[in-house]
Amino acid sequence: MARVVFTPQLRRFTATPEVSTAAATLRAALEDAFAANPQLRGYVLDDQGHMRVNVVAFIDGRRCDDRVGLNDPLGPESTVHVLQALSGG
Repeated sequence: MARVVFTPQLRRFTATPEVSTAAATLRAALEDAFAANPQLRGYVLDDQGHMRVNVVAFIDGRRCDDRVGLNDPLGPESTVHVLQALSGG
């Protein structure tokens, strides 16, 4: 099963469960993570359901290409890392 892992920055705001999923796309995998913690959705996706500009996902070390549809394919052994950019001074 594929794994979805969130970086520690998001843990400051909400629980970020590591999720094992049989999902075939990035969107479906994220939906499984949001089912575990619905509050996480607002930190990762905007109001249109697109990936927020300050968030990026890597699938097996490759940056995801589809930030709108999130239809990047996942393999059964894929690992997805979801990162949030940090800012401030």
